[in-house]
Amino acid sequence: MIKLLIADNHPIIRKGLELLLSSSSNIDIVGSVNDGEEILEFVKNNEVDIILTEVNFPKLNGLTVLRYLKNDYPDIKTIIFSGEPEEVYAINAIKAGAYGYVSKTVNIITISEAITKVYEGGIYLSNELTQQIAFGTRTNKSGRFYKKLSTREAEVLKLLTVGKKNKEISKELDINEKTVSTYKARLMRKLKVNNLVDLVNQAKLSEQV
Repeated sequence: MIKLLIADNHPIIRKGLELLLSSSSNIDIVGSVNDGEEILEFVKNNEVDIILTEVNFPKLNGLTVLRYLKNDYPDIKTIIFSGEPEEVYAINAIKAGAYGYVSKTVNIITISEAITKVYEGGIYLSNELTQQIAFGTRTNKSGRFYKKLSTREAEVLKLLTVGKKNKEISKELDINEKTVSTYKARLMRKLKVNNLVDLVNQAKLSEQV
């Protein structure tokens, strides 16, 4: 049986996934948690094979959690289950340590298939994104926008777009404030803006494309 941990800050999504996946013959739901901090606390004391998790959390965002898991729990495999555009975050999530990226628009069969594939050693991405990677193409502006960024830069930008301050970002990513400022300057240079407001606005607009 695949020991699955579900993580999402919306109770209705967690409960819905529990109900839908509980009928699977090969999946055992061992827990359900609310945010990134609870993920790390849960895996300290419980055996988990796969984590199905949102990327946006009020406490400890999903990309940061991936870093901790990759270093401290390399046997646990993570699938990002998110409403964020796949083109924007999937590749950076894989780079950060995820084994799959599943959109919240898919059906339960696709979710089950992704969990099984990752458990068996594969990586799950949608057919559309897999073809784009294979042929070196992108279908929209947001993919090109985020392709310019390293995983850490995307992580810092994500925290900036939800209103985090330098001090909060440095604490969450375990880096000093000067390093956060360096990343901000690098982001503005790469994305050709002159201030933080324009940087955040451009990021949000690109996610909507």
